[in-house]
Amino acid sequence: MTYAASADETADVRAFWEGLGLPGLIDVHTHFMPQRVLGKVWAYFDALGEGVWPITYRQDEAERADLLRRFGVVRYTSLLYPHKPGMAEWLNGWAAEFAAAHDDCLHSATFFPEPEAERYVADALSSGARVFKAHLQVGGYDPRDPLLDRVWGALADAGVPAVVHCGSGPLEGPFTGPGPFGEVLRAHPDLKAVIAHAGSPEYTEFLGLAEQYDGVHLDTTMVFTDFTERMAPFPPEEVPRLKALEDRILLGTDFPNIPYPYVHQLRSLAGLGLGDGWMRSVLYGNGARLFSV
Repeated sequence: MTYAASADETADVRAFWEGLGLPGLIDVHTHFMPQRVLGKVWAYFDALGEGVWPITYRQDEAERADLLRRFGVVRYTSLLYPHKPGMAEWLNGWAAEFAAAHDDCLHSATFFPEPEAERYVADALSSGARVFKAHLQVGGYDPRDPLLDRVWGALADAGVPAVVHCGSGPLEGPFTGPGPFGEVLRAHPDLKAVIAHAGSPEYTEFLGLAEQYDGVHLDTTMVFTDFTERMAPFPPEEVPRLKALEDRILLGTDFPNIPYPYVHQLRSLAGLGLGDGWMRSVLYGNGARLFSV
């Protein structure tokens, strides 16, 4: 069944940023991708069983983009990612066309450890890509692969962020966890990396990487929500570190692939009690600075 956001939900989302005096939201972790690819993502979650991970926003592409606008999301991403060689360059072409048709979408791109990666990443950068996605769990690859060394270096040199799913949630992979990507950061200390899902469930270790490297950010995707707190609760004793890293926490949601309404992510962040200034930084200010909005 397709969920239809009510006028009340739209009003509730807008109330968050309007009440904080913001011009809107910047969501660094949303997904738009070719429908047959997105359909496979949805099929994966459906196969977990009825009610385990329902996709809340299963509308068609145009409706989903319009819904973000109605929520007041002034910039969002079309994060996509390959699971095999020969796929990334095609995805990048699709993402470039999507960004050209949606001026509120940050031009997104991706890569895979393959001989062509250095070339097509350079092509994506020259065509205006502003954010990349690396998914170590789904891709099943080692971020330290020599085929990616020049890719990470090119992103660091260009100052273009990569949203990296390197935590071991929801399923551990052979190269997830703070160790492998921590070695990438040691090799490329100037890399701007956004750790997806705040590194869930290895929150403590990824907070440490953010404290060690100025370019490391954490996104809030699904963290602190009732859904994630049941599976991978954020340690209460680490909340003060989120306050200390106020300038490096970014709003992310995983829209549309979330099992609850969008507003729940915002309410969960407010529930941390870190103050209006922190909320303003997370919901808009940090993303605006990182992406020069």
